[in-house]
Amino acid sequence: MKDISQGDIVKVSGFPRRHFVVVSKNVFIRSAGVLHICPFISGIPAGPLHIPVKGKKGTTGTVICEQIKLIDPMTRGITRMDRLGYTDIMNVSDAIQGIFEYD
Repeated sequence: MKDISQGDIVKVSGFPRRHFVVVSKNVFIRSAGVLHICPFISGIPAGPLHIPVKGKKGTTGTVICEQIKLIDPMTRGITRMDRLGYTDIMNVSDAIQGIFEYD
């Protein structure tokens, strides 16, 4: 498997005009061999589950946290485009965790 990590901004084959952010924990990616991704879109306003982020190379957009997808990187071509900083990774992870917390 390619060296893909949590916080990577990636392109996925079959989605030529869209980027995604890897949101799975690294230990999950390594043990399960699959990963969770969320769409990364420009021009979307911020909100509780729409987290604006900036990659280390300057890529900007909004992570759409409620649109989590599970993919197998061995069957889909994945190309790393950029990487989020630790603060942005924490903000996205907190938003996703908030979806599943109890009332």
